[in-house]
Amino acid sequence: MDLRSLIAPRLVAHAHCDIPCGIYDPTAAKVAADTVAKMVEKITGSTGGDEASRNTFIRSVAVKEEHAQICKKELLILWTDYFKPEHLEKYPKLHDTFWKAAKLCSKNKQSVDAKAAADLQAAVKEIADIFWATKK
Repeated sequence: MDLRSLIAPRLVAHAHCDIPCGIYDPTAAKVAADTVAKMVEKITGSTGGDEASRNTFIRSVAVKEEHAQICKKELLILWTDYFKPEHLEKYPKLHDTFWKAAKLCSKNKQSVDAKAAADLQAAVKEIADIFWATKK
């Protein structure tokens, strides 16, 4: 037996797409955007220099950044896997809307900005509204 036969996979799996079941839903992106906004609210309302306040502040920043990344991931799945050319024909601003929403995810990771958080929520809502309109 040679080395190649020892390390070669015993089973090869094939799939026709990333999510064969075809289940797509913008809800996870919406929840993530809402979480970002809530964490920004907690961070900007944070007062006190005691250990509990510092801990809450640090955890809120970490959660904000984590959920901004989750939102971006969920949006990119919809953008690249769900929406098709016929959706773009009906909604010509769709690519630009997604691009701006993804940029807002990054901005919310980089800063604590209530307007950026609200803008992200609005962008995700717009995408979700288009998504649900395409499901009718």
